Amino acid sequence: MNNIEIGNVGYLTNKLISYYELLKPRLSFLVSFSAAFGFLLGAEGTPDLFLLMMLGLGSFLISGAAVTINQIIERNLDALMKRTSGRPIPTSKINHIEASIYSFLLFIIGIIIVAYYTNFYAAVLAIFSLMIYAFAYTPLKRIGPIAVFVGAIPGALPPLIGWVAATGVLTYEAWIIFGIQFIWQFPHFWAIAWVSDDDYKKAGFKLLPGDGKKDLNTAINIMIYTLFLLPLGLLPTYFGLTGLNSGIIATCFGVLFLAQTFQLMKDNSHKSALRIMFGSFIYLPIVQISYLFDKL
Repeated sequence: MNNIEIGNVGYLTNKLISYYELLKPRLSFLVSFSAAFGFLLGAEGTPDLFLLMMLGLGSFLISGAAVTINQIIERNLDALMKRTSGRPIPTSKINHIEASIYSFLLFIIGIIIVAYYTNFYAAVLAIFSLMIYAFAYTPLKRIGPIAVFVGAIPGALPPLIGWVAATGVLTYEAWIIFGIQFIWQFPHFWAIAWVSDDDYKKAGFKLLPGDGKKDLNTAINIMIYTLFLLPLGLLPTYFGLTGLNSGIIATCFGVLFLAQTFQLMKDNSHKSALRIMFGSFIYLPIVQISYLFDKL
């Protein structure tokens, strides 16, 4: 293999890696996991694993399309922040036209997969989720903390989409699992915004509640929304969607999650906010997995 061929292989490899990075694979995987959770919780009897795989793939691609659109819109802002300056578009590894074509293909393929293998209603909800995330939440981040409320909607839709994909209907059980993930996102978002505040200010992002400061008011808001998770976490047990064991697990992890917020109220420190951020990453999958095992 000559130097030109080696160079072409290297260029192609780097390009593929950049396209993969555009997907924000960890975030898109979490979206797929949440959709799968809703599907498994809603499925009657033995779930169809092939349909589950197709839902997961479609959800991953649609999420990838949404976050790619977000990166296209915010490409100039991403270049200002340390945490995002190395992304494919700000570094010119991929230009915004290539990214636009890529996001369109991801969206079309993902929607076709969800609509064909599950149902039309799940696909409509997936389209709604992408539109809200990419074209409402994204520009609102520079306007004010209302962006967190708006962003929590598409963030909470994956389990609801999974439920509808399995059942074909939108029931109160679907709204319960939506509500848990919706409320969870407030302490999750605000902890991230606290930790990344200096970077966010460079791009003009205003995500912290109230006056947008890292102070007691913000810490109290984080505590209150985390507190809401305690009764919400018991609703699947109360309505018979799951059993008592998952209710106990949800309560225990909810109390541990809540306890972290008291330290932030006490010291208003970066370290305490970081603990809440990691605590939020642990809380949701543990509680969702407990619901699934309790249904078996």
